[in-house]
Amino acid sequence: MAAAVEKAYNAIRDGIISGIYAAGKHLTTNDLATVTGLSRTPIREAMRLLHAEGLIQFIPNRGAFVNHLDESEVEEIYRLRVLLEGHAAGAAAVSATEGQLSELEDIAQRIDEIVTGGNPPDLEQIADLNNRFHKLIVIAAGSPRLESALASIIKIPLVLRTFQRYELAELRRSAKQHLELVSALRAHDAEWAKSVMASHILSAQHALLRATR
Repeated sequence: MAAAVEKAYNAIRDGIISGIYAAGKHLTTNDLATVTGLSRTPIREAMRLLHAEGLIQFIPNRGAFVNHLDESEVEEIYRLRVLLEGHAAGAAAVSATEGQLSELEDIAQRIDEIVTGGNPPDLEQIADLNNRFHKLIVIAAGSPRLESALASIIKIPLVLRTFQRYELAELRRSAKQHLELVSALRAHDAEWAKSVMASHILSAQHALLRATR
């Protein structure tokens, strides 16, 4: 990816993830070029990449818009996550190194401390730690093809900003599931790890759908 295209891609994607460009927002090359300080050519290429990832949709005669997912699309995304991340968790239970397990445990404990600390949870910090946790499990699975297959699927929940929609009880449940998943990985029990991961992802799906109905 050329440097200018990568810069445009990151700027637009970060704007979508942060909520600056909300679902349904009309994106124009002129406006984005002004905001980023880039020419329209890398902006157009970046928008095509984001369209391929499902973050932007092009509507004939109207232009580009930040994608809005309906309930059936959300359910499909999370079904795919259950299958692929469940497989990753099972593989990681077999192949994760001690260093990776220690890092996963540290992340899980930090999330739990934030959620149970008595103060309003820092949702942005939780989201960042959660993303690191899930990415590390995929890395620990040792399958570049799986990592590639999951890359675009995982980006969609980022855009939906799932943790912004969680109730406190749901945050606490998610934190405990991270800790249990680490226990399953340390026990090298692939089926346990798959089961916990499936429960974790389905819990996230139901929390998201509850908040958007």
